[in-house]
Amino acid sequence: MIGRVLVVCAGNICRSPMAEALLARRLESVTVESAGIAALIGHGADPVAVNLMSERGIDIRSHRARQLVSWMPATADLVLVMDRLQRQQLEHRFASIRGRVYRLGDMPASPRHSDAGFDIPDPYRQGRVAFEESLRLIEAGVEGWAMRIAGLSGGRVASIPNVSESSS
Repeated sequence: MIGRVLVVCAGNICRSPMAEALLARRLESVTVESAGIAALIGHGADPVAVNLMSERGIDIRSHRARQLVSWMPATADLVLVMDRLQRQQLEHRFASIRGRVYRLGDMPASPRHSDAGFDIPDPYRQGRVAFEESLRLIEAGVEGWAMRIAGLSGGRVASIPNVSESSS
């Protein structure tokens, strides 16, 4: 049973807040939180991330970056990171979480996606196009993980419209 998911990125203002919000929206009975390996503590989500999530009907304006500390991964049933290096760093720093830490891109999303096994690049200070690409990958990872987590937890997965397809 998965009751608590921790999403980790570098600064906790771009990728992990978006992934946290999307997972929380899909997994109604699971607690989803985020933190950063080198968090910009107390900073809000990047304005581009706020805008992209707002376009999806999700408000992350209240998000504040948190530094990853030992109790967070220790109490999580699943830890999702953005790239291989972050996974290695966490497994080295917190040996007890081996077997519970994965890349968000490690879960095949669905048969229509071919992005299985991918890193999610950091869009920090790179503009909207970079954020859109990272968010596309985050959404693919969230789709797959939400189905897997719901299956393991006996929970329900809320369906959400794919904004990027409907706005084209």
